[in-house]
Amino acid sequence: MCGEKRNIVKEKSYTFALEIVNLCKYLRESKRDSILSNQILRSGVSIGSNIEESVGSNSKRDFIFKMSIAYRESRETKYWLRLLKDAEYIDLSKYVNLESKCAELIKILGKIIGTTKSNMK
Repeated sequence: MCGEKRNIVKEKSYTFALEIVNLCKYLRESKRDSILSNQILRSGVSIGSNIEESVGSNSKRDFIFKMSIAYRESRETKYWLRLLKDAEYIDLSKYVNLESKCAELIKILGKIIGTTKSNMK
């Protein structure tokens, strides 16, 4: 990251994506692999990839669009986490850990989108 400004949301989303990948590995190894693990893998890693794309946006509108996709993917991931917990695929402690990180991303992304929109006025 030489010469590049630190981007907290990029860092947090990347770390979260790694945790989602590890969750999916755990689900496969414990023979709980299912359509649910595929869904959470897609949405969970998509958050960071859309944030990364937003950094290279050509306009504020494109930036907001990409960040909004990341926000929606975060909401979807939160849903899959809740479903995995309620279906007893993951235990409560694993759920609480991942859900709190996901909720933090939702909050940060919502704030970024809101601030960027208000700065466009």
